[in-house]
Amino acid sequence: MKTITQKLDLDTFINNFKSFYARDKAIEMMGDINQHHRYIQALSKVQFPPIKEVPNLDRELNLIKKQGVLRLQEIYAFATIIAYFNSLKAIGLPEPLGKWIREIDVPDEIGDILLYFTDEGNINPEREPELYDIEKALKINKSELKDKLYRLAHSSTLKDYLVDTQVHFLNGEETLMVRGGFNRVIKASVVGRSSGGFFYILPQSISHLKEKEAMLLSRREEVIYRYCQSFSAIFTKYFLFMRFINREYDRFDHYQARVEFARAYDYQFILPSKSKTIKLSEFCHPAIVNPIPVNMKLDKSIMLVTGVNAGGKTMLLKSLLSAVYMSKNLLPFKCDAKKTEVGHYKSIEAVIDDPQSVKNDISTFAGRMVEFAKLFDKENAIVGVDEIELGTDSDEAASLFRVMLDELRKKGITFIVTTHHKRLASLMGADDDVELIAALYDEERRKPTYTFLQGSIGKSYAFETAQRYGVPAHIIQKAKIVYGEDKDNLNELIEKSTTLERDMRLKIAKIDEELKAVERKKENLESIEDRLNEQHRKAIATLENRYNAATKRAQEAIKVKESTEGRRLLNDAYKHKERSKQAKEAQQPNKVELKKGDRVKYRSNKGDLLSIRGKEATIEVDGLKMRVPLSQLKRLGALPKVQKKQPKTTVNIEKSGRGAISIKLLGNFADEAIDKLDRFLSDALVSGFSSVEIIHGTGTGVLKKVITDYLKVYPKLQSFHGQKGNLGVTIVYL
Repeated sequence: MKTITQKLDLDTFINNFKSFYARDKAIEMMGDINQHHRYIQALSKVQFPPIKEVPNLDRELNLIKKQGVLRLQEIYAFATIIAYFNSLKAIGLPEPLGKWIREIDVPDEIGDILLYFTDEGNINPEREPELYDIEKALKINKSELKDKLYRLAHSSTLKDYLVDTQVHFLNGEETLMVRGGFNRVIKASVVGRSSGGFFYILPQSISHLKEKEAMLLSRREEVIYRYCQSFSAIFTKYFLFMRFINREYDRFDHYQARVEFARAYDYQFILPSKSKTIKLSEFCHPAIVNPIPVNMKLDKSIMLVTGVNAGGKTMLLKSLLSAVYMSKNLLPFKCDAKKTEVGHYKSIEAVIDDPQSVKNDISTFAGRMVEFAKLFDKENAIVGVDEIELGTDSDEAASLFRVMLDELRKKGITFIVTTHHKRLASLMGADDDVELIAALYDEERRKPTYTFLQGSIGKSYAFETAQRYGVPAHIIQKAKIVYGEDKDNLNELIEKSTTLERDMRLKIAKIDEELKAVERKKENLESIEDRLNEQHRKAIATLENRYNAATKRAQEAIKVKESTEGRRLLNDAYKHKERSKQAKEAQQPNKVELKKGDRVKYRSNKGDLLSIRGKEATIEVDGLKMRVPLSQLKRLGALPKVQKKQPKTTVNIEKSGRGAISIKLLGNFADEAIDKLDRFLSDALVSGFSSVEIIHGTGTGVLKKVITDYLKVYPKLQSFHGQKGNLGVTIVYL
């Protein structure tokens, strides 16, 4: 039975990807896919050392677990893994990858083993004196052996029997090639024969050198075996670490292979989303050479693909399933990553091939029913069904598949179905959870376009396809007569419907683009307006700062030397400030009356209007409450009808002559109350009042405390006290 990758034509793609592994393994990764994706993204940002190829070491792990002795090359494989992780620590990887690598703590005893190896995987003679002496003796012996053979090959005694003067290596032995009869002039043992009937001989005169070489090699093996015993014992001691480091090497191998594969082919990673939506943008199936990119969205339970034969219906099905498969395994592929989205599905099924089998005595339709029966045990899967009507009567199959598809989608199964069943398409087309897709056909060129139209039923173009592939025209004409004029008219209506809908969608797309352009212009104008308003606000703020500084200096001067004329001039300044505020409000009028709960914009911030108090408002922006001028707020959203302004609540001050003898500060903020109280007392001093009253209420007592603290430092006050029987009023004597 074919695997899912074979059904989706991904075998070559997978094999190509696996060539980037350091050692062969399955492509699936265990664990949290989101964490894997974060590590892959981090690794994609840096250049890292090329990973070293090592064999699978599961057997070796079992051996050291049982206190066995590994061979030198097996020990070196583990040493290669550890050395590679050490090299990764040295380059400083980005987070969270760097934290993972840094936390791999290699035991000192295992780290020391690395020092005993050369780059070729041999024991370094510099670390072991006995091994150094053996290697030195082997070199001397080999030199003597080579020199002896050279002299024999050029001796006059053996000259007539030599085939050539070269030294030949046969089965690891240095030999000379001679003709028959050589034993008349030299004693030697025959090692082998050439295809030409010549003899490879080992002269007895060098046998003692060969024996010495064998003895030295044996001693070297003994030394190496002692090291293997020692290293294997250390590995057994740290068995859990060895198993861990072997597993982590596979994990990093998964990451680096994906990164290098993506870099080699300019592929993109798509992390599966939690939704059941597939949105492909510029997707190219890796099995197709020079493909037409697929742009398709599937956000419904069933996608029904109809239309022209050989028009790419099956490849669309395979493209959607392939995108899910590759995304599920974090395999990169070609697409526009910013516009591509692939949902998460528990499993992927492809009902594509003809299941008919003589061996199993099963028909095409029966085989399809066996595959569909298995789906009733699945949940949250995505299933592709190619040519759903295969093997039985089309009208009966339409009713049967309609019911089965309805039942299976209740189990969270998403279907991508290709069909030529116009009855099935018409039965399911009215369902809001079914997406109709038509494969399009170019009438002028008489070729499929390999593009698709959503929301329409496509025509099969069976006669046109047959003619395109060489069936004689007169055969096609007779077939059309047999097919019937009424059905042909039906297909023409379907074709016209498809063409009209395609034109309509193109016009809608054009209008949408124009609308987006208008929206962009509107946003630009609003941005310019906000910028100008901000410049205007800053200019007003500068003037107000200058005014406040001058007023503060005047107040300080009055405190030094109190005078009625100074108070009068200060009151005139307050009047000018009021006129300035009125002018500012006239320049920036509120076109829309704001109310509590409105969504508003203040400068570049957006928030909610919590309350309005006079000419100021309290808004909340990102959880932070702010009190701002009401005139600087702009309502977001559609503008309501302009309503008449309601009378504003103002401070009620009873006046007598030029000044007032009482002031109500109920409900005022602290700074607002002090500002009004300062003006009130200034007016009272100018008017010559001997006493006034301040109505502040009881409440929480905060406002009363602020007013009391202010009165304690205010100049020209004789005394003040609370009114008897009413704690919400303070009497001030000037």
